[in-house]
Amino acid sequence: QVLHIAANLRYGKPVNEKINLKSRPESNIAPQIINTGDFVANYSTHIGGEIYYSTGRFMLGSEVMVHQFDASKGENHSFFGGDVVATYMLTGTKRPYNTTASIFGFIPVRKSIFQGGWGEWEVVLKYSTFDLNDGSLQGGKFRRITPMVNWYMTKYLRTEFIYGYGILDRYKMKG
Repeated sequence: QVLHIAANLRYGKPVNEKINLKSRPESNIAPQIINTGDFVANYSTHIGGEIYYSTGRFMLGSEVMVHQFDASKGENHSFFGGDVVATYMLTGTKRPYNTTASIFGFIPVRKSIFQGGWGEWEVVLKYSTFDLNDGSLQGGKFRRITPMVNWYMTKYLRTEFIYGYGILDRYKMKG
């Protein structure tokens, strides 16, 4: 059993006292659907935390982050985002945890499809949210629930079966 608890803190100074926050809906090829546009900020602080519990086959975890931007000329802003995820290995393989790096490792495949096996199968359910609305900035809010099945065919080859349902709230429209 593993209980992983971590926190992070970041301080930053935006270049020329301007910054723009934007995000894609958990897909690298999708457009940036929430976006604050440029706004003034002298400095920023980012506070986050994560917690994961794993029995080997089952894992439950969450990560959250608060972004705060302070401006001497103008409004201060605060934004929140996070996720929660549950996974279960159907084939009995246990997810390894690396104590040196404090990360979960790759799924070991006991018998690959090229050795006559079925590989390893995992079911996942994830919920995420990111809210870029604060005061005069209305960058939008996006929430998504994503069920998926991961098939680890070999140590280096994985196929994902994913369906994500997202709700975008921006420009006084929701859908």
